[in-house]
Amino acid sequence: MRKMSPTAAIARLGRRRADGFTLIELLVVIAIIGVLVSLLLPAVQGAREAGRRSACQNNLRQLGVAIHNFENTRKHFPPHGSTVGMTAGSAPWSGHALVLPFLEGDTLFRKIDFTKPYSNQANKDLFPPNGVATVRVDVLQCPSDLNSKPRFTSSGVPEHYPLCYGMNVGSFLVHDPVTKKDGGGAFGLDSKFRAAAFQDGLSKTLAMAEVKAFTPRFHDAGQPSSPTAIPAAPADVVSTLAVTDTGWSAENGHTEWVCGRAIHNGFTTTFAPNTLVAHERDGRTYDIDVSSLREGNSSNAPTYAAVTSRSHHAGSVGALFLDGSVRGIGSTIDRGTWQALGTRAGADATGDY
Repeated sequence: MRKMSPTAAIARLGRRRADGFTLIELLVVIAIIGVLVSLLLPAVQGAREAGRRSACQNNLRQLGVAIHNFENTRKHFPPHGSTVGMTAGSAPWSGHALVLPFLEGDTLFRKIDFTKPYSNQANKDLFPPNGVATVRVDVLQCPSDLNSKPRFTSSGVPEHYPLCYGMNVGSFLVHDPVTKKDGGGAFGLDSKFRAAAFQDGLSKTLAMAEVKAFTPRFHDAGQPSSPTAIPAAPADVVSTLAVTDTGWSAENGHTEWVCGRAIHNGFTTTFAPNTLVAHERDGRTYDIDVSSLREGNSSNAPTYAAVTSRSHHAGSVGALFLDGSVRGIGSTIDRGTWQALGTRAGADATGDY
């Protein structure tokens, strides 16, 4: 074997070392990769959110088509809740349930006995143990809402499934059982509005808007002693409706897609989208919805509600208009404009939005 001179051995070792990376070089490469990932990640997240927002608006479009197909078939728009054929005091069926046949849910629809409440055992037996209320309806779920999941009983049994799109039931008054007056929105309890009822125009009337599943809420919060004006600010809601601990839940609002009561399947234009309606409790600040009384629970007391449209899409909510168009509405929309869009016959100027 030929013996290598010391000089040649040193030169060869130097060449081997030159072929690899030094520790400093490796750290520099890792740092560069980290910077590139940090620059790319927001773009990826933005693209994903854009996709979810588009899917959310597509859900609203499908709901718009279903509402119009309902109107074409029945010659009137659906109510936000229906008590037709049921005994007094029963929880109304939601307008969402009524349009199931036009959402490829005809098989499900045909199984339901709408003359009985969804809590009736006959309806529960359709889908044991708690019936159709526990069924997930995909078109009612916003892909950005992480709370798209069942609501369970205290024993861990599925009891309800939420929804992410509420029906426009007016600005503050929802229903007066004595006068049968509704809230002036697109839908009312047991209403049968025809196109002619929308004097403001279908394209200027909100039909549906996003709401958040599992919203903290008060229901049956307390009745005002006389017809009341719309609260001037979110802080006035609790005092206006004399809220007590009655009907408090930290997460049960908009959790029952089958229920035709505003606290679950509606929204009011009391406040602009994504307005914080703060309630301090147990060392936490909750963003709440409030209903003075659940519709159908009294033959003489009216229902007022501050149920705010909220979204997981930053800075806006998706909104469906009664002509079937869908658009994003910014959280900065003027409150008066938002309320004008919520009326069907207010003859009020909507302004820019």
